[in-house]
Amino acid sequence: MIHISETANEKIKEMLEAEASPELFLRVGVKEGGCSGFSYSMGFDDEQADTDKAMELNGLKVVVDEGSAKYLNGLEIDFKESAMGGGFTINNPNATATCGCGSSFRTATEAGNPSAEPC
Repeated sequence: MIHISETANEKIKEMLEAEASPELFLRVGVKEGGCSGFSYSMGFDDEQADTDKAMELNGLKVVVDEGSAKYLNGLEIDFKESAMGGGFTINNPNATATCGCGSSFRTATEAGNPSAEPC
C-alpha cells in the first residue's frame, strides 16, 4: 500500500528514537483542506483504532486510518537533503492535481474541500 524509501525510513526511525517512547508508530493520513482539496498528515501516534490498517515496513510500524487508505494506495514517501535543509517528499499516484508545495492534492473522483490557505 505505502512505500517508504530507505532514507526516509532511517530518518523516521531516528526521529522515533529521539522521542524515547517505544509504543509510538508512524501514522499517515489525509484530511480535507489545503489549496488543492486534500492535505497529507504524517506524525507519531500511540493509539490505534480497530478500523486502522497497520503494516510493517522495514522494521517501521505504519498505520493508516480507514478513511485515508483509499487515497494513499501506492503512496511513496522519501526524504531529500538540500542546501536549505531536508524534508520528506510525497509522491501519490492517485493525485490528479497537486499544489506547488506538494502537500495538497485532489483525485480524479474527489476534489476534497479546498481552503483559502496559501500553499
